[in-house]
Amino acid sequence: MSTSSSHPSFWRRVPLAFGAFFSTLSDAAYAARVEKLSLPEAAPVAPVAPAPAPVSAPAAAPVILKEATPDAALQLLALLQREARLIDFTQENLGSHADADIGAAARVVHEGCAKVMREYFTIDAVRQEAEGSRIVLQEGFDSAQVRLTGNVVGSAPFTGTLSHRGWRASSVRLPKLSGQHDAAILAPAEVEL
Repeated sequence: MSTSSSHPSFWRRVPLAFGAFFSTLSDAAYAARVEKLSLPEAAPVAPVAPAPAPVSAPAAAPVILKEATPDAALQLLALLQREARLIDFTQENLGSHADADIGAAARVVHEGCAKVMREYFTIDAVRQEAEGSRIVLQEGFDSAQVRLTGNVVGSAPFTGTLSHRGWRASSVRLPKLSGQHDAAILAPAEVEL
């Protein structure tokens, strides 16, 4: 299968996603850049009638870029392989397997991934209200914690429906690595004698 240099393959995107996940958790500036990437691009539309003024974002502080090392992402990938066989699952060609077999494998992967998440992270909801409830966002709300979607015009306070509570990592407890540890080895080859 050939891939375009401008569009990485699915398998190349998996480690990128994990790297972005950890960089987002550990670096607020990186998280802000990721958040900007996930905002939908507005298509230019000529209004028929005068529309309310769009929301103006507060002036952002200059972003200081720092180089992220992939070790934490690779360490997480190794933990997900050890506990959930995630790499084995994603590297398998599922086209020749029955749906029931894939479902059984997915259950094992899900349980292992959940175990890793519980053991190494504390994940809390950003908002405590139930999804589907109506909430009011007052002026000065934290746009890093709440993303406005839909027809966003005017200025706060905003009243809307909570479609997703959001997730925040309140703690990360990855094991320490020795200086000699090669984080790129996600799972050693096994040779049975």
